[in-house]
Amino acid sequence: MIDRYFSAPKTLRRLRSGLSGTYIDGFADALTRDGYGHATVVRYLRAAAHVGVFLERRHKTLADLDAETVRAFRRHLRRCHCPASNGGRHGHHAPFGVQRFQTYLIGHGLCPRSIVGETRPPVPALISEFTDWYHTHRGVAQPTVHQYARGATAMLGALGADVRSWTPQAVRLFLMDAVTGGRAEATQKLITATRAFLHYLAFRGEARADLVLAVPAVAHWRLASLPQHLSVDELTRLLAACDGDRPARVRDRAMVLLLARLGLRANDVAQLRVSDLDWKEGTIQVTGKGRYQVRLPLPQAVGEAVLRYLAVRAYVPKTDRVFLTTIAPITSLRSGDAVSSVVARAFQRAGLHVARPGAHVLRHTAATEMLRQGVSLDHIGLVLRHRSLDMSAYYAKVDLAVLRHVAQPWPGRRS
Repeated sequence: MIDRYFSAPKTLRRLRSGLSGTYIDGFADALTRDGYGHATVVRYLRAAAHVGVFLERRHKTLADLDAETVRAFRRHLRRCHCPASNGGRHGHHAPFGVQRFQTYLIGHGLCPRSIVGETRPPVPALISEFTDWYHTHRGVAQPTVHQYARGATAMLGALGADVRSWTPQAVRLFLMDAVTGGRAEATQKLITATRAFLHYLAFRGEARADLVLAVPAVAHWRLASLPQHLSVDELTRLLAACDGDRPARVRDRAMVLLLARLGLRANDVAQLRVSDLDWKEGTIQVTGKGRYQVRLPLPQAVGEAVLRYLAVRAYVPKTDRVFLTTIAPITSLRSGDAVSSVVARAFQRAGLHVARPGAHVLRHTAATEMLRQGVSLDHIGLVLRHRSLDMSAYYAKVDLAVLRHVAQPWPGRRS
């Protein structure tokens, strides 16, 4: 496989010799599958050969390529004069190449699984059971599960492992200390996680049922603000910022259309699978919060944009997700945060300035546009998968044409 990247017989012999030589062709195959460019693969292969020389001169084997050895190799690069390194030491590529080579060897069971970085403390069994239960029985998405785990772990560390001894006073003091001086968003997340954890403990009979009553509510006026959305002209500018034939631009345009025309959430787009698209019927199946599934009609423009992306995207055999990363290693998007980042960059390219540039602005845009087209609030709620009509009524405030008919005159004389 390395013959695709090197032609000199001397270089090929050198790369296929030494400790790394046995695995260099397989490593090249893996880099190619992951979507790395030609120049990057060349640098990474040279770095892999170099680290083999480094280990051999210290009378070590590939099994010794642990986190400490990798750090020692990084220090070696600063003063390296190995005659056989031949391009495997310069710039910032060598450390990344060795890290990728280490990951490849770990996957084949050839070196320890201690990748560079700090080891995380073990997760308490109670926290694991709590998050597993919410994910399995409530369909809570992984980002929310991680948020719950952080809050529950902090609570467990502050109040002690004996949850039966917890009191309402202790719970309230913990929360007051934790949220003092914090941001409103972080406070709300901690309180939500704490409330979920206490409900779980009460359900299992391991803590007092009245503990959840000690969790204070955060002052919040529902439907008090206006939904932030884009005008028709602004959406046109955003789509224009995604024009082009590069796979990244084709992907971005398909994402923006799914968000702005169907009102999908960021995580809906990230989790979308090829099997969710029914081209014969012209529909798309969306699995949202709590594994709530709905099948929506797929507009022609949106379907064409998705098809165009599927025709140019990289092939990744281990996933059937529609949207993939465009920077190697090519893989499926991990969460909705990646989708929001794509949208935020598109906002920046388009020169659009909003308070929170992300995927949810486009969801609001879809809802307000449906309302302007005369779609009823209950049908908007069905498309957006709202659990309450109040959530759909949130968008009625932006329909100024209708509000003019129901607005009452201001009392008093006109000047």
